[in-house]
Amino acid sequence: MRYAILPTFFLAIGGLIAGLAYRYLVNDPIEATLPNYLRSSFHGMGMTLAGRGVHLYFTSRRNEWVSKWPLLADLAVRSAAMAIVVASAALILQAALYGEWIETKWLIEQFPLIVAIGFVGSMLIGSAFELTRLVGSRVLFNVALGRYRSPVREARVLMFLDLAGSTSLAETMGELRVQGLLTRFFFDIDGAIVAHGGEVHAYVGDEVIVTWPLDERMSAGRCIDCFFAIADSIADKADAYRQEFGIVPSFRAGLHAGYVVISECGSSRRQLAYFGDTVNVTARLQEHCKEVGRNLLVSSDLLRHMKLKPAFTAEALGEVRLRGRAAAIEVFAVERRG
Repeated sequence: MRYAILPTFFLAIGGLIAGLAYRYLVNDPIEATLPNYLRSSFHGMGMTLAGRGVHLYFTSRRNEWVSKWPLLADLAVRSAAMAIVVASAALILQAALYGEWIETKWLIEQFPLIVAIGFVGSMLIGSAFELTRLVGSRVLFNVALGRYRSPVREARVLMFLDLAGSTSLAETMGELRVQGLLTRFFFDIDGAIVAHGGEVHAYVGDEVIVTWPLDERMSAGRCIDCFFAIADSIADKADAYRQEFGIVPSFRAGLHAGYVVISECGSSRRQLAYFGDTVNVTARLQEHCKEVGRNLLVSSDLLRHMKLKPAFTAEALGEVRLRGRAAAIEVFAVERRG
């Protein structure tokens, strides 16, 4: 979970600042000494990191036992755990930093109130987090600002990635087990997508659509790195897949860059939709992978925006007329050396 390190760092800094602010705003000014400010800062940081630890546990695969429960039950368990852990951390840090033992009367009268307040706060934060997971942070932010109320044209990189042979798998394994495989697969590749700056636009059947802004950072080849990071992630978990499903999932992807039109669609449920030739070409590139027996096909339009790293090779497959498109497009098969 390397992608969790940076948010954890900023949360720790936020907790430190909150501890300083609490000391300044709430405590007696006569106690405003440097040692007390340092203690308060570590107090705030410790409580924040305790809450962060609970959050990371409940958003990892280690919490499978509760993630299958109804959402309200999941939120209740998560909130109760976070409230108890954060309140306990506050008590332990109080004793460690100030050398003060907590009185029994205070534990009986005040500690339950702190846990209750923490539970309500955790429920609110957890609900906001689940809403963000449901619609995506970028979608939620842009819908709130009304950025895409009218269609907007943006330069984007798109990756269409799908599970190979899902139709035959459904026949041999059954639809429920294949859906379990897909759920596990989409969960396991998410870390690589986030770590390489990608954003999941949609899950469509056995396919995931990932997008990046087409900017100067894309010249580093983050989208290609992302594909092979996904491959490494699945390879690392190969034994677990064999044990649970009897197979290791294989997948193919198409990568393309260009302008897309983005707009809000729908009324009862708002959604950001991508339109345009770039979307169609990327989808057809992914389909073309099967025809040529390659796992990753990349358009020349995308390669023009980046310098391919020495770790990769790009084999020119010539100009290809993709299904449903009159104009041909130059296609490359990208692989790792060795």
